Amino acid sequence: MIRFTELIHGKGTVSEAIKHKDRPPCDVPSRYLAFAETRRPLVFWNITGLCNLQCSHCYLDAGPLSHGSSELSFGEAKSFIDDLAEMKIPLLMFTGGEPLMRPDFWKLANYAKLKGLKTALSSNGVLLTRDVVKKIRRVGLEYVGVSLDGASEETHNLMRNQPGSFNKSLQALRNCVDAGVKCGVRVTVAKENLHELPKIIDLSLSLGVARLCVYWLVPSGRGRTLYSKKRLDPQEVLDILNVLYRRAKELDSDRMEILTVDAPQDGAYLLNRLKEEDFETYESALRLLELTGDSCSAGERVANVDPAGNVYPCQFAQLGELKLGNVKTESFKEIWNSKDSPILNAFREKTKNLKGRCRVCSYNRLCNGGCRIRAYVESGDLWAEDPLCPYVNSA
Repeated sequence: MIRFTELIHGKGTVSEAIKHKDRPPCDVPSRYLAFAETRRPLVFWNITGLCNLQCSHCYLDAGPLSHGSSELSFGEAKSFIDDLAEMKIPLLMFTGGEPLMRPDFWKLANYAKLKGLKTALSSNGVLLTRDVVKKIRRVGLEYVGVSLDGASEETHNLMRNQPGSFNKSLQALRNCVDAGVKCGVRVTVAKENLHELPKIIDLSLSLGVARLCVYWLVPSGRGRTLYSKKRLDPQEVLDILNVLYRRAKELDSDRMEILTVDAPQDGAYLLNRLKEEDFETYESALRLLELTGDSCSAGERVANVDPAGNVYPCQFAQLGELKLGNVKTESFKEIWNSKDSPILNAFREKTKNLKGRCRVCSYNRLCNGGCRIRAYVESGDLWAEDPLCPYVNSA
């Protein structure tokens, strides 16, 4: 996750980041979690594979058909939450599918609150009515991310494969803002919508949301088919980064945060721009990136648990060969703290394993070679170059 706004405007953040560096993650304010020294993971939990949409880029291949008995039972889910609470993880992200389609979602959210966990929700927005948002506030969810993949009905509804979903996403965001629930827009960029990104930013600002999260497409789930057909080229990547950089620099940092997800090499782009234009800001941004330690957090600061309880290094790494274990048969703590896992050991020493241009790149200590899943799907080698990186492609 590369926080464009904070890196550009966050000269005063360095001292705060250092202050929180050695504190337990449960005691660290959410905005400083990335700088905490601890390696307890933020857990992305796909609580269900059910979804009321069938988005072309879904990394889980979620849809209207139930995964049935393979999903964690309520009792198994409670035991999993107990384990996470004992570990004092920094944040539990309820995601899916559409999490609100799981019948016992509110019981799980309430139980997580009872156990003292910080929680957040990732939703497509369709079910986020005013009444639902009021319940979200009561249950203490800290943040709601709502998907918005276009500035127009045509584009968003095309990617989401459902007429009317655009207007429902907009209303969901309005409902959150009106209720005082912190929320943000999540947009996955692809060839279909990249030209609308400036208007998506403007639309997000008009809605009054706190954050705009740009997700780079990863070839996982249904997104694998879309990626093979609609992969962005290096110039398109740079064009998008130029837009994000310019808007983040222009915007008051208190108005809306802009960040990117699943392309740690974006930090190298930002540093290069700042080094040319504002050396003092460049130095503070470099220090902040160094404080985050591992910009690619898979297998270290990020973990994923799928609907059936399988554990993976990140939500995009749901491949049989990268499975770490299952919380139905082992505790998450045992799986995550295993010293004998070749997958975890490899992910936790990414820089040492990199190959090709990534191995000799001066920025690899900051980005760890970008997304390992894109590299793996593209080349068959987990440690090859990330094909989305404009520096790899332009070298």
